[in-house]
Amino acid sequence: MTEADASPRLLVVGANHRSSSAALRERLFVDAAGQHGFLVRLRAAGLAQAMLLATCDRVEVQAAAADPRAAAETIADALAAAGGVARDQLDRQLYRLEGQEALRHIFSVAASLDSLVPGEAQVLGQVKESHRAAREAGLLGPELESALQAAYRAAKRVRTETAIGEGPVSIASAAERLARNVHGDLAGASALLIAGGEMGELIADHLQRAGLGDLTVTARLAPRAEMTARALSCHHAPIARLAALLEGADIVISAVGAGEPLIGADLIARALAARRHRPIFVIDAAIPGDVERAVGRLDDAFLYDLGDLESVAIEGRRGRDAAVSEAAGIVAAEIEAYDRDRAGRSTAPLAAMLRRRFDAEREAVLREAGGDAAEATRRLVNRLLHDPMVALRALGAEGDAAARETAEGIVRRLFGIADADDGDGEGEGEPK
Repeated sequence: MTEADASPRLLVVGANHRSSSAALRERLFVDAAGQHGFLVRLRAAGLAQAMLLATCDRVEVQAAAADPRAAAETIADALAAAGGVARDQLDRQLYRLEGQEALRHIFSVAASLDSLVPGEAQVLGQVKESHRAAREAGLLGPELESALQAAYRAAKRVRTETAIGEGPVSIASAAERLARNVHGDLAGASALLIAGGEMGELIADHLQRAGLGDLTVTARLAPRAEMTARALSCHHAPIARLAALLEGADIVISAVGAGEPLIGADLIARALAARRHRPIFVIDAAIPGDVERAVGRLDDAFLYDLGDLESVAIEGRRGRDAAVSEAAGIVAAEIEAYDRDRAGRSTAPLAAMLRRRFDAEREAVLREAGGDAAEATRRLVNRLLHDPMVALRALGAEGDAAARETAEGIVRRLFGIADADDGDGEGEGEPK
């Protein structure tokens, strides 16, 4: 079989919060406006099935191709070009998955088991948006489509049958309780989100639903700020105005995770002075942290990181951990069911050929028998048995006992023949 005839195999190429730095992911990030052009370039490079998933915590292409290794190189080249990154620098932080590994990854991402904080609610919607963009770009085919639909079924089961969503919400609820302790009614409070990680968006969204008066989003990349602001239906502002934005913020949520402090104690001290020491509640939702620990020692500054919030919501964390284990079991079961279904459908062409062969033989013997039903039945049985019997006898003559036993086992299974059904073989192998 030539490469062109090979069945497409799933593959995933990308960078996430485990494999890469936040700085690299920011370089690779493709916003909604640029996604179509990126997909068109993949199609022009020879890919027929591909989807780009670009979020705060990952930038990856989920695809299917007859030659996964060549496709992975094409995808890596496209990512490097989009981010203006040298291939050798990019390759050190990319993951490349094929076949079953890629399938497990696609399911885990949709079910939010591969997120920075398992169970966050946004990722499934992001996957579906990316799916829609791939369809519009003409980059969907049966292999990728069926894998995504099965992943959605698994994700729905995880959401409805486990409490996995309660863990992250409990973290956001802890942030809400602490914000109320500092500022009272949130309707009169203003918040600033420095966007980057999904946990920051989750907390900001929860505070909005809890009655937050005003929210502004900034980010190191303007397209990221604009995209997040659209998702949260709020304002956005350039990161160059960070000092002024801090002065107007009662609550600051930072979720960049760049590996070095973004907010220093001196910056918060100046903001507090400008605010006449009205308190600032600072949530460091990044891993690694964005905020200098010294901020927590300033009067009127209240600093909490994700570890602190999880400590406040310890019961929610325990429940989430149990739910993650339960969700992983559901995903594994759904992958097994998907594999069984695919394997079953892979035999359909052979079954169709058998049916056509049997129908053709039936029509031939009916014509030859001239209406004699008994003669037609005898001829049909002999003709259908002829080729299998010749093949079985040839296996026996070759002396390969293992091959013969395997073939006999298959025949018994296909036709439901038990040992008690054995006869004397009379009439077997009559000429056609």
